[in-house]
Amino acid sequence: MQKIKFKVESLRKIPNPYGIFMDDTKRKAPEMIFAIVDIRELPDNIPTKTNPREQNMRTKVAGRIKDGLLSEHSPFFILNRGILLSAQDVKFDNANSELTIFIEDETVHGNVDGGHTYKTILDYRDSLGADTKQYARIEILTGIEDIFEDVAAARNTSVQVQDKAIAELKQKFNMIKEAIESESFKDNIAYRENEDKDIDVADILTLLYMFNLEKHDNREKMAVSAYSSKQTCVKDYTTAYDKYEKENNVENNPYYKMKNVMTDIFKLYDLIETSMARKYREVNNGGMYGRVKGVEVPKSETKFKSKFYKKNMEHRTPKGFLYPIVGAFRALLAEKDGVYYWKADPMEYFEEIGKNLVGDTVERSRTLGNNPNAVGKDTGTWKQLYNNVLTQYLLNQAE
Repeated sequence: MQKIKFKVESLRKIPNPYGIFMDDTKRKAPEMIFAIVDIRELPDNIPTKTNPREQNMRTKVAGRIKDGLLSEHSPFFILNRGILLSAQDVKFDNANSELTIFIEDETVHGNVDGGHTYKTILDYRDSLGADTKQYARIEILTGIEDIFEDVAAARNTSVQVQDKAIAELKQKFNMIKEAIESESFKDNIAYRENEDKDIDVADILTLLYMFNLEKHDNREKMAVSAYSSKQTCVKDYTTAYDKYEKENNVENNPYYKMKNVMTDIFKLYDLIETSMARKYREVNNGGMYGRVKGVEVPKSETKFKSKFYKKNMEHRTPKGFLYPIVGAFRALLAEKDGVYYWKADPMEYFEEIGKNLVGDTVERSRTLGNNPNAVGKDTGTWKQLYNNVLTQYLLNQAE
């Protein structure tokens, strides 16, 4: 357990409207703490692995942050949106105005947003005049381990939104639109910023990224970034589009090659999402899936709906479980004559071995501290499930 201790000028804890616990499982509710910190007191050892965006300090945004920090006449903590941290716990010593942040797992604890601000402060705070005071606004969230990826994605949207908006403007999503033209969810996808639609095109790109055989062409290359970084998946799609468009060779774009199996990928996701509880019961002699850490149960009679085809569900499964299972079926995908095809029906294979995939995934979560987020990031889990599907395919071929 890492302890990071520093002085603060002021601090306020915001009560969670849900109370101490989120639900009857006694899962502690996330807490929110705001602090104002003298930039010279800000520690230089806050983990940054949790920030999904690399810090490019040559951008105009980084330049504006630097200018604001070094300005003697502007209150930096007001003009800058600040730094968001995730922590296992916090303690405040009121007598000494000293805050301690407890970091237990650097995959979910550390700097979540404001990485450019943090690096700018560390790089340039010594450049301030001795009499110049600047402060930073720090927001700390505790208890978000189960929803960490959602928080990180929600707070790190600016670049992602820009990439999506430009891609839509340049009609780069047309190949996807054509592939799903006959699907019921085709009008429920948000391709632009602030569209009131249930499905974000970035979520579609994360699924397609798992089946990009140019990027993941063997059993060692796992598409873990599909879970950990939506921006990576958006970037991969737009980069591939630009590359093959420039070469006037769109047929070699791996996403173009995917057009014949694209709707199958969404149907497979829906099948897995709606079948998790059923497969869990098969492998656990009727065990209660709703008691698995991270799985949600409706608080009212209103049922959950599946992502794409809006089927009723009694449970909502964390993406940390779903993504490695979906990605495992890349083992059944191959390329022939410039297009992707299934060597075997992935839906049939899920019905055949789905209980094993679900059972292994939940068990892996337990070994990782009942942490679905850790499962989604665990390359070993992705490999194990992929090999499970591949092994079953080879066995079936040998019969």
